[in-house]
Parts: sequence; C-alpha cells; structure tokens
Amino acid sequence: MKIHEYQAKSVLAQFGVAVPRGEVATTPDETEAIAKKFGGTVVVKSQIHAGGRGKGTFKDANGKPVMHPNGEKPLGGVVVVPNAAAAKEAAARMLGNTLVTIQSGAEGKEVGKVLIEEGMDIAREFYLAILLDRAAEAPVFIASAEGGTEIEVVAAERPDAILKVAVDPRTGYSSWIGRKIAFGLGLGKDQVRDFTKLTAALYDAFMKTDASMVEINPLVVLKDGRVVALDAKINFDDNALYRHPDLRELRDLTEEDPLEVAAGKHGLNYIKLDGNVGCMVNGAGLAMGTMDIIKHHGGSPANFLDVGGGATTEAVTAAFKLILSDDNVKAVLVNIFGGIMRCDVVAEGVVAASKAVGVKIPVVVRLEGTNVERGQKILKESGMNFLVADGMKDAAEKVVAAAGGA
Repeated sequence: MKIHEYQAKSVLAQFGVAVPRGEVATTPDETEAIAKKFGGTVVVKSQIHAGGRGKGTFKDANGKPVMHPNGEKPLGGVVVVPNAAAAKEAAARMLGNTLVTIQSGAEGKEVGKVLIEEGMDIAREFYLAILLDRAAEAPVFIASAEGGTEIEVVAAERPDAILKVAVDPRTGYSSWIGRKIAFGLGLGKDQVRDFTKLTAALYDAFMKTDASMVEINPLVVLKDGRVVALDAKINFDDNALYRHPDLRELRDLTEEDPLEVAAGKHGLNYIKLDGNVGCMVNGAGLAMGTMDIIKHHGGSPANFLDVGGGATTEAVTAAFKLILSDDNVKAVLVNIFGGIMRCDVVAEGVVAASKAVGVKIPVVVRLEGTNVERGQKILKESGMNFLVADGMKDAAEKVVAAAGGA
C-alpha cells in the first residue's frame, strides 16, 4: 500500500525523523491561508502516488500544458513561491489538473491535494532509503550523494555513487551503521550525530510499521547544520496491514486502479497489465506460467488474476466481469487446475458471468482436475461458444490467435 508524501512525513515524524513544517490544502484559499502562517518563501507540492513530481508537467482537461504562474515554462508538480499570493495562484493551477511524471504513465494523475511547506535554506542534498533485500535476506540502507535525482538513473549511470549497508535482522540497527553511511556520503562531523539519529529512527519506522520501503529523496543538510527529510515515500506490506488499522486508514483509493480496487473487494489478486489477453487462473504460480506461455506464443497478457484455491461461483463471476471490463481485452483464457478449486464451480462462474455481461469476445477454457468432466459438460450445455483447450500449449495458441495473432 502506498501513501501520500504528507502522510509519510507524519508517520516518520512520530518516530523522530525531522521533517519541514507543512499542511495540506484542497483549495487555493486554504493554500493561501497556510502560506500566510508560514510567511515568506513556501513550497507548493502536488500530492499523487508517483515519483518525479518536480520534473513532471501539468495538463488541463483539454490536454493542453498548464503554464507556471510566471508564464515562462510549463508548471511542475513542486513549485517554490515567494509569498502566499503566489502559493494560491500555483495551487489554483495544480488542483483539478493532471500531473504527468516519469512514474505516472502518459495518462498522468489528477491532483486533488497540495502540501504547503516552509521554505528551507539547503546546503546539500542526499538520497536515503531502506528496503528489504531478498538476496541479502535483510533490510538494506541505500544512500547516495546524488540527492534529488531518480535513483534508477544514478544506478544506471554511476553505480559507484550508491552505498549499500545491510542490517542483520537478528541484531538490528546499531549506531555504527549510521556513521558508516554518513562518512560514506562525505558528511562533516557536525552532521554525523544527527544523521545517525535519523537513520536509527528510519529503521525503527521501517520495522514497526511493516514497511516494504521507506525513501527520502532528497534528504537535506541545511545551512544551519540540521538534517531534514525534505521528501518522503513509504510503501507498506499489504499482508501486514491487519496489524495496523491506523495505517490502513491512510489508503487513498482514488490513487489506485479502479479495477484493482474492485478486485480487492472480492478477495481477488488482480494486477492490470497493458496486453490484450485476459487471464483468469487459480494459483499465483500457474498464473505466472500462463502469462509466460502466452508471451512465448507471441501474445500479451492484459492482467494477472489469481482467483485463489477456494473461490466461490460468485467470486469467479466477479473475476470474469473484472477481466471483461478492460476494453483492451480481445480474448480471455480461463486456465484452472482443480485441486481445492473445483472445475464445475469455475465453469458455473464463467457461464454466469458470460451471460450477465453479454460476452462478445472469444473465451478459451482449459480445465484439469477435480470435477473436470462436470465442468466441461456445463460449458458444452451452456449454449455459448467457448473454445475448449487441451493442455497449456493448445490454450495459449488458441487464445493468442483469437486475440488477433502474435
């Protein structure tokens, strides 16, 4: 689960991480009032679930660029302004318009909130994150002196500029880790103490919130020597959210794909992709294998969808409707191995959904396992023109051809 920057900073502040003063606004007038409280220079920051906001650009409802208040360049997602009036004008141009960034996709994301923060006198910028490294089987700090730049770009162009330090989960964080990172970044001895306290707080937040990633880009050293998280991003492990009802409340459904949100309501594991072959499979491993064999035969999966081992007819019906609600889908492959999941239940769901939605595209069905004969009989007697496949290879070939060919 992702959360907004202002929410991430609130979480980190609870663990002792220094962050700028800031408040959220949803209207230009609220923006102006907040900016007046801070006085002087402030920063207006668009709140969306996508990185690269500072280098992003806005477009209006007609797809035309939204210009910066000074009229000299397109408006970006993060703007430094000299006073409250300018903050109000910037917010008026951000709110309700679409911000396109390197991570948002070409369609961008509509901005409904802005974060207004006090201006800061910055001396140096750094990148700092902590995430789970499965190869190392440990949480790992990643740091770089190239703050404010996408870490992927730094990794590709200057891998030597990235510092990694693993934390043994058996012993946990120790102050030597913070010192090692601080010295590796070239921090002066006056900043090492504050930096070490910040990395300790960051690790504490990462572990106690069951986060999968905590990223600060940039982490800044101010001219007065303070070390402050100027930006913040946190992703949480969805499987651990039952332990954190307070964090679960931070979820913003408007920032998520509506199809994935709908899938979650039915307990389905669904991820939208950009292909044209819809997939409904039981079991994550079989689902991955199904997508692989579709690609192998020249097709392109439109989604990952695992209906699970014990799905009901209602859940299967919901899954099928979900796939068909994607306009890019030109054919559907239903690939079920009936172990716990019974083939007749799947067949009933497919038939029910097909009739309810009024399917007008080809549906290839491959069933194996428990009650397979009963399932195939249901399909044959449904009065609908399903394409029954004999094995994975046959299923992939049929559905790729039905979707328009390789």
